Amino acid sequence: MTQLLYREDAYIRDVAGTVKAHTEEGGVIVEPNLFYPTGGGQPGDSGWLEWDGLRFPIATAVKGEQGESVLVAAEPLPLPAVGTKVTQVLDWERRHKHMRVHTALHLLSVVIPLPVTGGAIGAGTGRLDFNMPEAPQDVTSLEDSLNKLIDRDLEVTEGWISDAELDANPGLVKTMSVQPPRGAGKVRLVRIGSGTEQVDLQPCGGTHVARTGEIGTVRITKVQNKGKQNRRVSITLE
Repeated sequence: MTQLLYREDAYIRDVAGTVKAHTEEGGVIVEPNLFYPTGGGQPGDSGWLEWDGLRFPIATAVKGEQGESVLVAAEPLPLPAVGTKVTQVLDWERRHKHMRVHTALHLLSVVIPLPVTGGAIGAGTGRLDFNMPEAPQDVTSLEDSLNKLIDRDLEVTEGWISDAELDANPGLVKTMSVQPPRGAGKVRLVRIGSGTEQVDLQPCGGTHVARTGEIGTVRITKVQNKGKQNRRVSITLE
């Protein structure tokens, strides 16, 4: 069973590992998995591997056939041999910005309670596309509402439900374009707030901050018309 450290603790920045395999495309598989693989609108992590005084830069990570992280080299260098003991090191600043933006986008879906038709996360910026026939009239008010939620410093936690429980609660799924992966028997839920303070609960496999206050101030930078029923709302971290 592949150990997904990015899911167990998104704050682990570096960890020892062992090269388990190479892919035909020249990727490297290291166990345990520290690097988040591209998925759900969130880019794969970057960073490097270190061993015997060498440093092997990683441009990104993609998901392998068994759900493992496949590390993609940033340069055409010889791969570390299978069995090599390495230290995995994240580009932490980039990962942390992904975490902050991802949690902020969950909150954006709270202040704009409409079906989400798409989204993307970057290092400091992000966007959600909404099934929204008319553009919002007061963007400043939306931005204020978003930052007030952030300032409440709500706890961000995770839980799990079965595929059957998710099927029985379709309202948990906000995204129209991307459905949560089923088939493994359970689905991860990300919760913002708890008890009477809960503001959001939705399926998600990405990395998030531990508390909303860690996001910092967010600005809504653009609202774009992307079709008859589609509006794209972009944000950036201050």
